[in-house]
Amino acid sequence: MPPLILASTSPRRRELLAGLGLPFLVDPPSIDEDSPTDFASREAVVDWVRRTASAKAADVAHRHTSSCWVLGADTIVVLGHEVLHKPLDEDDAVAMLSRLQGRTHTVMTGIALRRGGGGDGPTAVVETEVTFYPANRRELEAYVAAGESLDKAGGYAAQGRGALIIERIAGCYFNVVGLPLARLARLLREVGIDVWHDESDDDGDGEVA
Repeated sequence: MPPLILASTSPRRRELLAGLGLPFLVDPPSIDEDSPTDFASREAVVDWVRRTASAKAADVAHRHTSSCWVLGADTIVVLGHEVLHKPLDEDDAVAMLSRLQGRTHTVMTGIALRRGGGGDGPTAVVETEVTFYPANRRELEAYVAAGESLDKAGGYAAQGRGALIIERIAGCYFNVVGLPLARLARLLREVGIDVWHDESDDDGDGEVA
């Protein structure tokens, strides 16, 4: 049994985690996520994304033994105190992206580790500032029509054609994709999982799924 369980269905998180060379299993959570949009303060947004990541990890942790650690994660796009979730349809995606044009917003990812069986573990919230070019409506409609908006918070993918409308990223790029790798490595070190292990000792390709 690998020491790490990824509690996520995100193919992007799976790819990022596999890139670290750590063996892991994928076991998606089955919780019903609430989707609030307006918060009283920035601190309330941070607390919510941290709790959501923790809830995902906790939901999966009870299905595994204490020899494993479960990683839960949640990525949101924040404009002021408002959270922009995945768009409902293409029109909603264009409207959402139009609000972000020429402005700076924040991508927050909450990450949480829970010991198998339900034990506690460390958490973190990483923030990255993203600034968009002032794209016109034709460009935004063409981007949405390319098909990578509807399953993304905020309606864009920085690792895809969304890079064409991003002017600047201040902070961790991988956080925008969905998993802040450097901060995650430090959390894993806290619980005894070494990301600098000798890969020559591995029998597989760094992923079990």
